[in-house]
Amino acid sequence: MSKRIWQVVAILFTFSLIAAACGDSGSSDNTAAGTGANGLPDLGGREITIAIENAYLPFNYIDSTTNEGAGWDYEAIGAICDLINCTPKFVSAAWDGMIQAVSDNQYDMAADGITITADRAKVVDFSDGYINIDQRMLVRVDETRFSNADELKANPDLRIGSQVGTTNYDTAVALVGDSRVDAFDQFGFAVQALIAGDVDAVIMDETAGQGYVGENASDVKLAGGSLSSDQLGFAFPLGSDLVAPFNAAIAKMKADGSLNTISAKYFGDSFTITYDDIADVNYGS
Repeated sequence: MSKRIWQVVAILFTFSLIAAACGDSGSSDNTAAGTGANGLPDLGGREITIAIENAYLPFNYIDSTTNEGAGWDYEAIGAICDLINCTPKFVSAAWDGMIQAVSDNQYDMAADGITITADRAKVVDFSDGYINIDQRMLVRVDETRFSNADELKANPDLRIGSQVGTTNYDTAVALVGDSRVDAFDQFGFAVQALIAGDVDAVIMDETAGQGYVGENASDVKLAGGSLSSDQLGFAFPLGSDLVAPFNAAIAKMKADGSLNTISAKYFGDSFTITYDDIADVNYGS
C-alpha cells in the first residue's frame, strides 16, 4: 500500500473548566495530592498505570525503530505528569474491554482517543474534554449511489462497517439499524472490507479517516458531512482522585498553549507515520 500521509484539516481543541471535586483512586495510592510550586496538585511522584491500545494513530503507537510507545497520548500525558509530579506507566491493552477494565480498577486510567458519552460516564469518570472530533463516512472513491448519510440510510441494500465497541459503531447502528452494520475488531479490517466491496461505507473519526484516505487515495474517500461532533477525554475509575489533578494540568496547558503545540505536532501535515510504519502490538505486556 502507498504511504499514508496524515492531513487533518481542522481539529477543534475544546477545554472545560477545572473539575471541582476529587475522590478515591482505583488501584493506586489514595493519598491526597499536595500543592506544587507551580500551584498545581503535587502527586509526589506517584506511579499511574495507563491502559493504551498502541494501535490508534496519531494518539498512540509502538515505534518500530525504538520499540517504544509514542504519539499524542504519550507526549500529552508525559507533560501532564511533569506538571503534577506523577510517573506514567503505559500498559498495552486491547480496546475491547478497556473501559470496563478501568471501571474494575485494573488500571488507574485509560488514554485511547476515548469519546465522552453518558453511558460510559455511568461506569468511569472522565477528564475534561481535550479534543472535539467529528465522525465521518469513508466510502469507495467511485461511489455514486449515495453522497451523504441520508441517502445511504434510504437504500436498504447498503451496509456499514465499523469497529465494535466504539461510538462510531453506535452511530452506524443508530443510522441504519444493527442488521445493516458489520462489526470488525479493528478499523483496518473494516476499511479492507470496504475496498473489497463487502461493505459500502465505514464510519470512523475524521482523524482516522484522513489517514486511511492518505494510504488508499485511489480506493477510498471521505463523504458527506459530520455525523456527530464528540469530545474526547481520559477515563478513570469512578471516584478517582486523579481527575481533578489531570483537569488542573489540562487547564494549565490550555492557558499556556503547550497542549496546542503538542496537538499541532500530531494532527497536522508534519505527522507522516502510517500503520505500515509501526510495530505490532502485544496486548497485556
